[in-house]
Formats: sequence, C-alpha cells, structure tokens
Amino acid sequence: MGDEYRNSGFPRRVVEGVESPCFIVSEPALRRNLDILAAVKRRTGAKVLLALKAFAMPSTFPLLRRYLDGVCASGPLEARLGREEFGREVHTFSPAYSDADMRQVIRYSDRIIFNSIAQWKRHRRAISRSGRAIEVGLRVNPGRTTARPPLYNPTLPGSRLGVQARDLAGEDLEGIDGLHFHALCEQGAEELAAVLASFERRYDRYLGRMEWVNLGGGHHITRKGYDVELLASTINAFREGHSGIEVVLEPGEAVALNAGVLVATVLDVVHNGLDIAILDTSAEAHMPDVLAAPYRPAVAGAGKPGEKRYTYRLGGLTCLAGDVIGDYSFDARLRPGDRLAFLDMAHYSMVKTTTFNGLRLPSIALYANDRSVRIVRRFGYEAYAERL
Repeated sequence: MGDEYRNSGFPRRVVEGVESPCFIVSEPALRRNLDILAAVKRRTGAKVLLALKAFAMPSTFPLLRRYLDGVCASGPLEARLGREEFGREVHTFSPAYSDADMRQVIRYSDRIIFNSIAQWKRHRRAISRSGRAIEVGLRVNPGRTTARPPLYNPTLPGSRLGVQARDLAGEDLEGIDGLHFHALCEQGAEELAAVLASFERRYDRYLGRMEWVNLGGGHHITRKGYDVELLASTINAFREGHSGIEVVLEPGEAVALNAGVLVATVLDVVHNGLDIAILDTSAEAHMPDVLAAPYRPAVAGAGKPGEKRYTYRLGGLTCLAGDVIGDYSFDARLRPGDRLAFLDMAHYSMVKTTTFNGLRLPSIALYANDRSVRIVRRFGYEAYAERL
C-alpha cells in the first residue's frame, strides 16, 4: 500500500497489529504537550486545567495530574470523573443546572460557574448550606471572537452562552468570586489578546472585586507555530494590571493535540461513479464532528483527491446515506483488509462517539513509553445497552 502510516506517530506494526476499529493514544505525545503547558504555567503563574469535554481518558490521568492543576467539567458526570479519577481541582460550568444536577455538582466541585444571574440566585443557598468551600463564578460574553464556523461562536447575537455586561448593571455581586469567558476555537494567542481586550473594556469595573478570571479553552497552545511568547506576555500584562487576580486556562484539545489516531480497516470497495472504500468505522457513530462541523480528518499517507494516483471516497458502516468521511487519494489501490489511520483523533472524537445503529464503539489502547501497546478498554453489548 505504500507509506500509509507516515506521520501517524505510531510504528506500522502498531497500526497493523491493534484490533480495529481502535483509538490509540500516545503517552510520549501527551508528555510533549504537557511539557509545553507546564512551561506556560511556570512563566505566567496561571492555573491550567484539562477540559474533560475534549479529552477524558482516566488511564492517562496519573500522567496528566503531574502537570495540570485539575479539570473543568460540563456537568455532574464529568465533575464526578474529575474528582474520583483525576483527584485535583474540579471547576464546573453548565449553561443551566437542575436541582438534582446541582446536588451532584456541589458534591464534586471546587468552583461552580453559572451562565446567568437567575441560575446563581436559584442555587446559591444550596451551595452555602453544603458546608463545602466552593467558589462561584459567572460566565460572561466578552463581545468578540473570530471563532469559525458559527457552530462554535458563543458571542453571536442570540447566543445563549454568557451574561451580557448590561445584565450586571445594578446587580449585587456579593458572593461571586470570579468571571469566566470562553470564546476561542483552535485559535492562537493573537485571538486571545483581542478577546481579552474586549473583555476588559466590558467588565473592567467588576475586576477589582474578583479573585480570578478564567480565560476558557480553545487555546491551541501545543500547535506548531503557536506564539507562546505572546500568550505569556498577554497573561502577565493582564495580571500586572489587575493585582492579585488569578488566571485560569482550560485547554482540552491542546492537551491531546496530535496524540492519537483512529485505526480503521477497509471492508469492501465498491464503485458508483467513483471508487468507494467502506470501512469498519463511521463518521456518524465514531467521528460526529466530521458531519457536524464539518471537517475532513487527515489520514496518514493520504492526499487530497487527485493528488495521488488512486482516489477513494471513504464511507462508514452505518445505514446513513451521508455517512461519508471524505475523499482521499493514495499511492496504491485500497483492498479489503488494508489499515488506515485517521490522525489527531485523541481529542473530541473519543468523547463524542455514539452507538448509532448499534455499532460497536472502538476499543481504546495506550502506546506507552516502553513502546508496548495496552488495550485499556473494550466495548461490547453492555456498553451499547447501558447507553440506551
């Protein structure tokens, strides 16, 4: 087949030998990303959290908690995972909390962030009566982002996310310890600097009474070419301008960027105006952002349509007509049994997989520093039935 596994980060024997479909996460790659994040912590004094919505693999937590301050959770289940498995700070944000959810969030969280004044007022008594030293924050709308597409832009008119500056006027914020915004998506320090400046213009009058500011996620800190110098100077300048305030970052993708692949196998090749390879994986079930974003994940050794000699449409195994991953070209013909490695699959895809059509979820494996491969978890009928 040629050099299909070039740049996958895994030796050919690993991709060929692991069961399929399977997510494989590289411990050395995680460590490389964590070293960069640790350097940011040292230079800025900022806290850095793992966003569980992007990467939640408990078998890697013993490594991650040596570098990171804790996790940010999106609700009670992630908060519990963070408390019981990660074992450091747990900061929780949700657009809204039911009373039942709040009881669990209080149990597992060190900081709880609300999306509206009304939600804070509804639940603050339960927090104060809990006996736990929980800090409280408000998510605010910074008024600016360059995030694309609109699916990932929380500052658009009509957005349900974040309190507007005008909504804070006249409110008694006694009991609010910090402010939070999240407005980036796979973006650089330049975008953060612009958003932070907009945030300061809107909320500067409140910052003097705050103990911390959470700059959210979407920071592509570990991406090649990211301006870490600008990130550090931006954070340090903000902290100097607001004496004593703590800064929090909550990257998810940056922790696991380029740290894993999804291994798939060609099951059949059909022709209908073009060659179509049917795989044992699925965009709908295993890579939902391919259809939702949409985006075209890279495949090790593959090129754009027509770039290499043989072009194929890679299709999934479900009955959904649109279960198509994309068109790719290869140096050699694809045949049943050939292995493909979809790149950069450790973040988001792992946590967003579904069992659509009863399709078995990919196994999860860890490629360790000693170059061994360990299957961490397999999914069978029980996992499918429990999700229903």
